[in-house]
Amino acid sequence: MEKKKSPKKENSALKPKASGISGRFFGVSKFVLGVCLLPFVYSTSVSFLNEFGRLDKPIQDNFWAGLITLLIIYLFIWEPVAIYAKGQKTLELIFSLFRPLVKVAPYLLPIYTIILFICYLPLSFMNKSAALLNYFIFLFGLSIGLHLIFGAKSLRTKQGDFLKANYIFGFSFVYILNLVLVAFILNFIFEKFSVVNFLNNSFQYARSIFDAVSKQLFYVK
Repeated sequence: MEKKKSPKKENSALKPKASGISGRFFGVSKFVLGVCLLPFVYSTSVSFLNEFGRLDKPIQDNFWAGLITLLIIYLFIWEPVAIYAKGQKTLELIFSLFRPLVKVAPYLLPIYTIILFICYLPLSFMNKSAALLNYFIFLFGLSIGLHLIFGAKSLRTKQGDFLKANYIFGFSFVYILNLVLVAFILNFIFEKFSVVNFLNNSFQYARSIFDAVSKQLFYVK
């Protein structure tokens, strides 16, 4: 006689299948949300560059010099992953009392950029020289580059990322949030940079993209 499978064994066999289906469902959902965020990635980038272009040329040059320096170090000299990891551990320690945020805060917040800004504020009141501002902007660009590069790398290498949904959604969200944070910091430091214009233009650019896509999808002769 054939032995009948116990209900417990049948249930335990169904659990992995159910978890696999739910995981794929959430993967598809994240992928769709990630694709929907891409117009905002474009719109915030264009709006930021337009607003950033209002600043004086030396400020722009020092920011891009910091960002390019980080890229050169990362690509050709040394991967400063240890520095990034220490920043993540610092954020984990800060948000250890806020359990929902302790896992996402290291990816969302550029800790070194925030520390630089906090240090610059009191120094700028004591020393208003252009040299201090240029050094700050250079390190500002370098630090935000560090956060975005290693944040993208961490998200990209995650296991079980169905359709790369975590990467597309996660990094798009991190990128947008970081640009908004940088815009607020620049708005605080420079009169020529307006975070209000940045946000309004970002919304308008994204809206125009969605309008154009919807017209193509639902156009009826």
